[in-house]
Amino acid sequence: MAKRVLIISSSPRKGGNSDKVCDEFIRGAKEAGHDTEKIFLKEKHINYCTGCGLCNTNNYSACSQNDDMAEILEKMIAVDVIVMATPVYFYGMNGQMKTFIDRCCARYTHINNKDFYFIAAAADSRKQSLDRVFEGFRGFTSCLEGAKEKGLIYVTGVWQKDDVNNTSFLKEAYEKGKSI
Repeated sequence: MAKRVLIISSSPRKGGNSDKVCDEFIRGAKEAGHDTEKIFLKEKHINYCTGCGLCNTNNYSACSQNDDMAEILEKMIAVDVIVMATPVYFYGMNGQMKTFIDRCCARYTHINNKDFYFIAAAADSRKQSLDRVFEGFRGFTSCLEGAKEKGLIYVTGVWQKDDVNNTSFLKEAYEKGKSI
């Protein structure tokens, strides 16, 4: 049965290393017959959470801000699978991804029963250097009812744009996408 897959790419570089891994995940998922959509956060207007509290006074169904986040949240609620990808800066997820996660507060109680895949790309060549990034993603999904972590892609040793091209990470992403 075809699943609906939403990929959230927080790379500031279209075609950057983490973004290319997203594209291969998509290619595999499409070949397996799934419906896919990629959201490139750089192209979206997403404000910081202001902590106004409107969301928790409205049963987590509204946000005071008028930006692109409402549309993205609706898509997250509607899909079966969510893939979240970030480049790693100073051993943490980038600011775009963290801002995005913070803004999920407005509807997080509605993002239920989803399968999650996480992608992190770093210059450091040690897999363990990405563990705290994946723990950050887990902090988010631990607040979601029925969230299931289905796969991690550790993209290590990639610094300059296109470094990922000469690695096995693209194939790994393709295979994970194909196996949804």
